[in-house]
Amino acid sequence: MLKTAICELFGIKHPIIQGGMAHVGTAELVSAVSNAGGLGIIGAGHYQPDWVRHQILLTRTRTSLPFGLNIPLTSPFAVPVIQMALQEKVAVIATGAGNPERYIPRFKQAGMKVIPVVARVADAVRLEQVGADAIVAEGMESGGHVGETTTMALVPQVVDSVRIPVVAAGGIADGRGLAAALALGAQGVQMGTRFVLSTECIAHPQYKKKLLEADDQGTVVTRQTVGRSLRTLRNRLAEQVIELEKAGIAKEELELFDLGRMYLGLIQGDLDEGSLLAGQIAGMIKDIKPVKVIIEEMVAQAEKILNNIGNFHRDE
Repeated sequence: MLKTAICELFGIKHPIIQGGMAHVGTAELVSAVSNAGGLGIIGAGHYQPDWVRHQILLTRTRTSLPFGLNIPLTSPFAVPVIQMALQEKVAVIATGAGNPERYIPRFKQAGMKVIPVVARVADAVRLEQVGADAIVAEGMESGGHVGETTTMALVPQVVDSVRIPVVAAGGIADGRGLAAALALGAQGVQMGTRFVLSTECIAHPQYKKKLLEADDQGTVVTRQTVGRSLRTLRNRLAEQVIELEKAGIAKEELELFDLGRMYLGLIQGDLDEGSLLAGQIAGMIKDIKPVKVIIEEMVAQAEKILNNIGNFHRDE
């Protein structure tokens, strides 16, 4: 059985974390991941505190095991959600889309573990210094907002720069990715797209179907000229955004154009006008399975790969 520092830190069986995906990282998926031995994480997205609190309470009715909450700091409700999370004493707080430096001491004082998502070595170093318990090093292969460095290049550089455990994210969907992440020095992995294609995820069936049909060229990165880059499945909306960027649209105009597009795609299943977040590994996934099966197969495959590597012999 694979046991790493991440397992001990978060009190989980397997070194696998579910990404805090907006709209689809709900109690159904989160509890399934935690019950299967991983760490489920609620995606607060841009929801108001009452909705997030409801998801926390609902998750607690479905699992007695640890789970976390992802708070994007660009949310207009980030501060009240943070206050609510402190009241509820969620075991683990993941942060993204902003600098959590000023909030980390408050989380730590409340006895909560903090695991920021970063795309740069400098951010990992700074956040370790202010008390982060672990770091998610997320490569540009991931779905949603992405940085500029690949997982293969980013993870070992972060590992070499901090003393706290590092979790690899971006481009990971099976045991091969888990084994590779461990070889790079990470103590575990975070996945999003693979868990969208689980039976427990509430994502719209049409969105899941389009994910299943994706190939290795199925995603595209937009918003590169007006703000934080976003990786999604190729569709009419992505093509429209690319054309708007070429035309020099202002960031504020694009944000208005974008309003509600993720919900439209992920939950309502509009494949043309919705934003369909997906990582580059979408082309690898060809089935929908229960979370428990996904995790167990992933761990077994990783263990087999690592054992085989240990049996390699060099010629004398």
